[in-house]
Amino acid sequence: MMELPISLSGALDGTGNPARHAVPDARLSDASAVVFGHDRLTIEDILALAQRTRRARLSTDAAWRDRIRRGVDALHAHLAAGRPVYGVTTGYGDACVVDVPATLIEALPAQLTRYHGCGMGEWLDDDAVRAVLACRLASLAQGYSAVRPELLEALVHLLTHDVLPRIPAEGSVGASGDLTPLSYVAATLIGERDVRYRGRLCAATEALAATGGAPIRLAPKEGLALMNGTAVMTALASLAFARSRSLARLASRLTALTTVALDGRAAHFHPTLFDAKPHEGQRDAARWIRDDLAGRMEPPEARIQDRYSLRCAPHVVGVLVDALSWVRRDVENEINSANDNPLIDPDTGEVHHGGNFYGGHIAFAMDSLKTAVANIADLMDRQLALLVDDKFNNGLPRNLSGATGPRAPINHGFKAVQIGASAWTAEALKHTMPASVFSRSTESHNQDKVSMGTIAARDCLRVLMLTEQVAAAHTLAVAQAVKLRERLSPDSAPLPDTLRQWLDSVAARSPFVDEDRALEHELRTVRAWIAEGGDLPHDD
Repeated sequence: MMELPISLSGALDGTGNPARHAVPDARLSDASAVVFGHDRLTIEDILALAQRTRRARLSTDAAWRDRIRRGVDALHAHLAAGRPVYGVTTGYGDACVVDVPATLIEALPAQLTRYHGCGMGEWLDDDAVRAVLACRLASLAQGYSAVRPELLEALVHLLTHDVLPRIPAEGSVGASGDLTPLSYVAATLIGERDVRYRGRLCAATEALAATGGAPIRLAPKEGLALMNGTAVMTALASLAFARSRSLARLASRLTALTTVALDGRAAHFHPTLFDAKPHEGQRDAARWIRDDLAGRMEPPEARIQDRYSLRCAPHVVGVLVDALSWVRRDVENEINSANDNPLIDPDTGEVHHGGNFYGGHIAFAMDSLKTAVANIADLMDRQLALLVDDKFNNGLPRNLSGATGPRAPINHGFKAVQIGASAWTAEALKHTMPASVFSRSTESHNQDKVSMGTIAARDCLRVLMLTEQVAAAHTLAVAQAVKLRERLSPDSAPLPDTLRQWLDSVAARSPFVDEDRALEHELRTVRAWIAEGGDLPHDD
């Protein structure tokens, strides 16, 4: 099956989707390690582990390690006293009324892992799986899950040696957490099912043996602690955040270049306009456009006002920029939360049965983010439509054809690219239906209100892929349009160095189209480059 296209990498695998090759362990510095059990983690920490630019390790702080042990001791004290604990002395879910005999308590965790091995759909790619491992480790490191240090070390071992559980994308309703996809993590730790190791599929036992590891036996509650949480949706949300941030900067740059190509008005981005309506994201987007247009003079014959897709671009991009601030807050709160059930307080020994596995914040964040991103796709699609249409592009050739001479009549330039961009935009807009409102009552009406957070995150990543495809089309078209404008107006002021250098990067991936050619591979290459960040600066 194809991998889900949700990596931040720009390299292409055999399907045309991003692929990442693991960095050798020797290149991962322990000095810059992401430390679990120490400080609050950020999205960037998760991304660094997903991309293998940093190493994972557990805190060496004695107080933290003691906290982990006290949680395990508290659970054992409850068991010794004969007190019921959900998922330890009882069955799971609706079967919580079923008492588990003491002789079967040790067998129960692996049983949970096995019957949840029913995921379907495409597979999460390697970056996503690493992010899942990191998010699960971050939750368990909070010290409320009553798991042994050996289990935490086993998760670090998977990240360190890049032993990646093969995780199907579909099968989670987002409460009780991501049970089915996370069962594939738990199965790997006990030496069951398949993993990806060194770019190939193999049995988990084989990969563990090759890396000096060994299967572990899950202690009471450890199967539930591994599986009963929001790690998959949170991991995917972390990847979505980074790619959305890049698109905000890219849409601003493409707006600046479209303004140049159409002989539009830079005055639409004057700071007074955005001081008068002080949304911070809108101000940021206008500033990015102004910076790219630095020193541009208004053409004397310019329209007094450009069309909305130029004039209102900061107002569209700004919504995404401002949304990212609270999306970061909610995703990072989830990363740094204990999100399984029950929680065991290592300080008091109390067992708290609750619903921290519910992914409502991630679901709403992803439903909102995908809407903001799809609006970026629509904005770029409208700008591209202006560029190719000789009724609106202020003298540029029809469809941005670069052909001259006797073959010009049979060349059609970017006509089909614009049609493709329109199709991708329509599909992105279609995917903005919120997943979180489609709660389903499941599991004998025990899970009768669920978040759909993982579906929302997967939808958001699909919208991002489609929007990046629109962005790739717009990038190639606007580079063509600027070159054509320079032909028409050779005496115009030169582009600022920042824009010229960026267009050179585009040209290195897709040169000027002077004769029609198939652009698919160039579009794929540019889309992957965009997903990596597109050589654009980041402002948080």
